[in-house]
Amino acid sequence: MIGEELNRVLFVDDDDMLRNANLQTLGLAALQATACASAVEALEILDADFPGVVVTDVRMPGMDGLELFGRLHQLDPELPVILITGHGDVPMAVSAMQAGAWDFLTKPFSADQLVASVRRALTARRLVIENRALRAAAEQAAEGEALIGETPVMRQLRSTLRQLANTDTDVLIEGESGTGKELVAHTLYRLSARRNRSFMVFDCATSPLSLAQSELFGHHGGVLPGLGQSHTGRIVGADGGTLFLDRLDALPLQLQASLLRTIEEREVIPVGADRPHTVNVRFVAAVSEQPERLVDRGVLRSDLAIRLSTARLYLPPLRDRRDDIPLLFASFLSGAALRHRLPVPQLEADVLAHLTNHDWPGNVRELALFAERTVLGLDPIQEAEGHLPLPERTQRFEAAAIKAALRANGGDVRTALSELGLPRKTFYDKLTRYGIVPQDFRKVK
Repeated sequence: MIGEELNRVLFVDDDDMLRNANLQTLGLAALQATACASAVEALEILDADFPGVVVTDVRMPGMDGLELFGRLHQLDPELPVILITGHGDVPMAVSAMQAGAWDFLTKPFSADQLVASVRRALTARRLVIENRALRAAAEQAAEGEALIGETPVMRQLRSTLRQLANTDTDVLIEGESGTGKELVAHTLYRLSARRNRSFMVFDCATSPLSLAQSELFGHHGGVLPGLGQSHTGRIVGADGGTLFLDRLDALPLQLQASLLRTIEEREVIPVGADRPHTVNVRFVAAVSEQPERLVDRGVLRSDLAIRLSTARLYLPPLRDRRDDIPLLFASFLSGAALRHRLPVPQLEADVLAHLTNHDWPGNVRELALFAERTVLGLDPIQEAEGHLPLPERTQRFEAAAIKAALRANGGDVRTALSELGLPRKTFYDKLTRYGIVPQDFRKVK
């Protein structure tokens, strides 16, 4: 949806020669133009979601261009309609623009005038279509599952979670920071028969050894310095339910050995206790990279990794499932607006371009924060990149603008050059500097 090319034009004129000449002009400008010989014919093929613009002559037999504009304005007030007028019709065309028409061209007009007006209208139409799609996506997300995404990898992930839900298999989740590993764990818990019992979370990176040992396994009062009262620990607290162990590789190796024993025996021995406590816990652990690499680095025990890898899930970074970005962003936007009691904002072109071109190193977490700033009107792009030095911000802007122009024109260099207003040599220098390949943006036919 976001970033897709939008270049459709419906040209309405009863004059065969003018209609065909203007169709050729639009076609040479790489625009997908079709024609109708009458307003009635145009109304038969247009609807409120037409992904393009309408260009119509004013003076036509039967229903004229002004009446066509009025009908289209009732159908979709945001559909750009460009009127073609004679000199005597200018006051009438100005009045139509005040009523919502996009532009008017006075005969005779040049090919450049027609193409320029159409391109401006298409840019506006693209924003309208994408904002509508985002609103629809937000409604869909609100009614759907917590794990949002329609890419094949996300469909498969949801299917796998449903298969695993009512088993007692322990699970290991691999994914970069910010990809939503805790959400995956909670979704598994919510789908399981354990959903009426506890869901406990333990971040293995947040506590020193003694505190981590107490928090995880519990202790008897007076055994650990500074910790007076007895403490049951997260494992016992999750009895009958699910325990999510985030950043498992940050757990001290000494405690990893104790954890392995607990997982294998389903028994926990609190610090200072003389006998084990039997538990019925499902363990779901998360790591930010391949477990094999963590084992090689000596931060994760191989036997623990193997024990948890019976069911192993991979959560891809956001850059590898870009088609899910609009749906995710729409959901975050709607949620942020609801929390702050603010309307969902109309998105400007720079925000939509950022969604398309940014690599989202912070993954879903970064996208959620971007949506929050957008709702709060905090200039989200400046907030997202404001910490960068000015030269790097300028380079990112240039690269994003070039990619957007190439993407909008299907990789056509000539048209992108015209839109960007760059000399050919400068354009190719920037392609080399930013590693941009125009062929990558060509549409597969």
